[in-house]
Amino acid sequence: MNDTEFHQLVDIQLQTIEEAIDDSGADIDFETTGNVMTLDFEDRSQIIINRQEPMHEIWLASKSGGFHFKLVDGEWTCSKTGLIFFDMVKQECEKHANEDIDWQ
Repeated sequence: MNDTEFHQLVDIQLQTIEEAIDDSGADIDFETTGNVMTLDFEDRSQIIINRQEPMHEIWLASKSGGFHFKLVDGEWTCSKTGLIFFDMVKQECEKHANEDIDWQ
């Protein structure tokens, strides 16, 4: 995968997160600036999602720690937990929001 393909694939992931948050009705604000997406929660906590272009990875930082995701067999997979990126984002959002979120 080249850098352009990497950015296109990550763009799809970030767009999916934005749409899922909007569709869920959860009180989560999000902003993307450059290579970083920030999710802000009511308690002032944050989840930071960062593109790591040199390694072609997505990094996620949250209350639970830091996680690195690499594209494996078409899925962004966590090197630490084996979870799929979008599943981890949903899980961490629920922890930060301190409530179950109705993901569509």
